[in-house]
Amino acid sequence: MKYKKLFSEGMIGNLKLKNRIVMPAMGTSLATSTGEASDEIIRYYEERAKGGCGLIITEITRIDNETGIGTPNQLCVTDSYQIPRLQKLTRAVHKYDTKIFTQLHHPGRQAHSSSLNGKQIVGPSPIASKAIGEIPRELETLEVENLVKKFIKGAKISQLSGFDGIELHGAHGYLICQFLSPATNKRTDKYGGTFMNRMRFLTEIIMGIRHICGKDFPISVRIDGDEFIEGGIDINESIKIARYLESIGIDAINVSSGTYESSITIIEPVSYKEGWKKHLSQSIKENIKIPVIACDSIKRPEIAENLLETNNLDFVALGRAQLADPEWGNKALNGKEDQIRSCISCLKCIELIMNGKRIECAVNPRVGMEIDFEEFKKDGDQRKVVIIGGGPAGMQAGINLAKRNFTPIIFEKEDHLGGSVFLGSKPPMKEKLKWFIDNMENELKDLNVDIRLNTKANIDLLKNINPYAIFIATGAKPIIPNIEGINSKNVYTAEQILSEKTEIKNKKIAVIGSGMTGLETAEYLNNKNNELTVIEMQKDIAPGTYLPNLMDILPRIKKEKINLLTSKKLVKINENSIELMNMNTKKIEILETDLIVLSLGVQSNIEIVEEIKESFKNIKIIGDVEKPGRIFDAMRSSFDKSYVL
Repeated sequence: MKYKKLFSEGMIGNLKLKNRIVMPAMGTSLATSTGEASDEIIRYYEERAKGGCGLIITEITRIDNETGIGTPNQLCVTDSYQIPRLQKLTRAVHKYDTKIFTQLHHPGRQAHSSSLNGKQIVGPSPIASKAIGEIPRELETLEVENLVKKFIKGAKISQLSGFDGIELHGAHGYLICQFLSPATNKRTDKYGGTFMNRMRFLTEIIMGIRHICGKDFPISVRIDGDEFIEGGIDINESIKIARYLESIGIDAINVSSGTYESSITIIEPVSYKEGWKKHLSQSIKENIKIPVIACDSIKRPEIAENLLETNNLDFVALGRAQLADPEWGNKALNGKEDQIRSCISCLKCIELIMNGKRIECAVNPRVGMEIDFEEFKKDGDQRKVVIIGGGPAGMQAGINLAKRNFTPIIFEKEDHLGGSVFLGSKPPMKEKLKWFIDNMENELKDLNVDIRLNTKANIDLLKNINPYAIFIATGAKPIIPNIEGINSKNVYTAEQILSEKTEIKNKKIAVIGSGMTGLETAEYLNNKNNELTVIEMQKDIAPGTYLPNLMDILPRIKKEKINLLTSKKLVKINENSIELMNMNTKKIEILETDLIVLSLGVQSNIEIVEEIKESFKNIKIIGDVEKPGRIFDAMRSSFDKSYVL
């Protein structure tokens, strides 16, 4: 066996796990409006169990309906009527010898009054989270005591429902963490002040659960190895917390990091390397004897195995990795790790959840809809289907159609697959996009899909094949503004730059457009010893970009001294300069520059669409040809249309 440690049995308390793969808690909003386990959430967790996961920890699970609402349609353990559906969930997971814990949660000050029916949010002390902007009401001592009872009740409901244990969410700046942290707990009663007083809330919860559920019902506590906020929990404090928790008899520590104020250290953007915070779990593991679970942005089995071999942790928490590919465990076990659909750290999953929507995944269109997209119908009868374009949309269509026993043929005019995503992998720290493309290509090859590179489809070629259907996935092309000088030799598109067909060094370059593509292209060119200025017509850099992604790249842009100009509109291109209109004063400003790179968005590449429609009837338009968007949009469009052809 290649990954011996990863697939060895492990123990949490008296509970035996079949391997070292843990799916940590991730919000889904797939439960019913009453907090019961819906068919959708049951199927979602069952698929990860079937895919080879050893332990599943449910999404943040509500213990209090008054002040503890974390997300809409959140799984709850607040009332006994929820038990029957929870039993159905645990039974579905147990079919595959997978164990399941409930994660008991209260958001505390990291909630919004709008989600609490207008009630003021609560916390240990009246200190607002900078990420929320609302001052919480300080909980009275009696209220804290009542919340202890609600956590205990939630654990008992979990036990009665067949769960194998529980996890207490004491990380990420939520309520338990708020009591533990000196940055958020300024109380003067028995629940604040000294270390032991700050531990009291969690201690009473643990002791109550032990009393009600018994000593053999496993308890894990998720803690921050570092909150990454001023005055908060650091690694020294977290070691102290972990040692104390071990002394009072918990069964495992789950190490994470961050709060909403340092959110990109919880759910990391694309630049964060696998294992970037392994020092946190390592330091804690060196100081305790109970098992350590740790999440560390792990995507690949070899990295997980290495962490286990070096005794960095006892169980590997793979969250988004198992969203992107629920078969992660089975593929690693069976030597098909090169086909694991890689998480690209685009943050689409958490962006949806934080905006009150149900979970979805950019690279796995079935997430949250497993019940709607069950097994593929084997109804293709080997009929030929042509796919024009080998970007993510075309590749996903090829995979789906091959699984349905069609005979897909992919035509790609370039010498590689991946389309714009292949180009998107070129800027610094974007290698995960290439992993994603490589994984899909490996899957296509395993399915024996006919891939014809360096081949541009035309009507004669298509008529010669006479396909049952044609999927047009030709992507999008750059928007080119109609301004004076736009056709000059010193004007490039971001796509031309990232294609690496032209080597550009030691130049003064203006990038027009500050979206993520523009910023990443600027960073790419900056690494080649060029002088960069990014120009944005709007008043803010990267308007409409999901904030954590911007939080990731902007500090690097500023550190690299890339100049950022806002409220400036390109109006003319000269040989050695450009003319910009100041959007506030309407005056023209001159900027000296050697080269101009356009990154102004894209428009559908429809040049062949009408011609094909005139000659063929069964046409499907997918991806950016249908409507320009992100990887998420292209993959969903492709998956849906190739699922029902």
